[in-house]
Amino acid sequence: MNILVIGRGGREHAICKKLLESNKVAQVFCAPGSDALVKEGIICPNINEMDFEKLINFAKENRIAFVIIGPEVPLLEGMVDAFSAAGIKAFGPTKRAALIEGSKDFAKQFMQKYQIPTASSKTFTDYEHAQNYVNQVGAPIVIKADGLADGKGVVVAMTLAEATLALKEMLLENKFEKASEKVVIEEFLVGEEFSLMAFVNGKKIYPMEVAKDHKRAYDGAKGPNTGGMGAYSPVPQISEALVDEAIQNVLVKAANGLFQENRAFRGVLYAGLMATSSGVKVIEFNARFGDPETQVVLPRLTSDFAELIQALLDDEEPVVTFKETGVNLGIVLASKGYPAFYEKNHLVTGLTELSAEVTVYHAGTYLNEAGEFISNGGRVLLLTLEAKDMTDARQQLYKEMEKLDTPSFFYRIDIGGEE
Repeated sequence: MNILVIGRGGREHAICKKLLESNKVAQVFCAPGSDALVKEGIICPNINEMDFEKLINFAKENRIAFVIIGPEVPLLEGMVDAFSAAGIKAFGPTKRAALIEGSKDFAKQFMQKYQIPTASSKTFTDYEHAQNYVNQVGAPIVIKADGLADGKGVVVAMTLAEATLALKEMLLENKFEKASEKVVIEEFLVGEEFSLMAFVNGKKIYPMEVAKDHKRAYDGAKGPNTGGMGAYSPVPQISEALVDEAIQNVLVKAANGLFQENRAFRGVLYAGLMATSSGVKVIEFNARFGDPETQVVLPRLTSDFAELIQALLDDEEPVVTFKETGVNLGIVLASKGYPAFYEKNHLVTGLTELSAEVTVYHAGTYLNEAGEFISNGGRVLLLTLEAKDMTDARQQLYKEMEKLDTPSFFYRIDIGGEE
């Protein structure tokens, strides 16, 4: 099979690498892809992920068996619908189904309707009304932009001053443009956070291993929310009973609810969850593979990834199996200043000194004329490895991270530890 992956980041790098392991795959293409992928034998046509017409033509010309869509924006703009209309199989939800990620207000109303446990919340478009509500309920409190904001549209405000600033930036200063014309204000949940992704085909759910993503920028879970500073899988502190509760009360209810709403979901449904004293509650839904969770979960998949996706697209039963031992840990190298303003075009040093045990997923790099990797994003790389336990994984991986340490970049030193 020839397979086309849409996207350019670390998540897509992980998807492409996993596809290459299959003996059913002839060639993997990634559009627009990256220089790092080209170095691994993946063909990267320079087609923007939002250029649906060119991507469809490319898929036809290259006899693509199916397409896997990585990022959320093309999904919400109807990429699956466009490929399907052109007679090309595409793995991901339709525009209608992807709305579960595209609007937090929609997701909240949906969860309430189908009795999916989540934090209590209210939605506002008016700053004064939102501010009055915050003053009434107090802090800590969570302020969320309704639409997509690259994982940065959530403020966990520990004080009223922080909440007020977040409301001003979103509703008055249009910090996230259209995405923050509406905000969801929700109660602050206390507990252990974890991520649970599942392959979904209509009402059928095939859960993956759980993962934990460290979202705050700085050590000790301090600083602003990011797209994720590191992750690990599995998560030993999340019991099988909690995972089962999450599958039944969240994923099954969500898949059935979307089906009933004429938004049948096919693709990867991601649930960001909190294990609270009163049970598992949903923090957010995503309509695709999480990033950086994919980079630590997919390497643990032991069944054939290409066959799995093909089975889902053909309405057949997929084989979904994961490693039963060990742990995968991933740590992000980020540009100084991320997730706010950061500089680009800094040399990434030390890559050739890394151990063979380490896998590097490129999220924001390009090659210069000298063949050196240069930074071109907030999250630059993610390093990951597999070890027998977390202690071993952290000990090994942090030695490797030191090889990349320069004043241009930073990374958290507590990934894989307690938050």
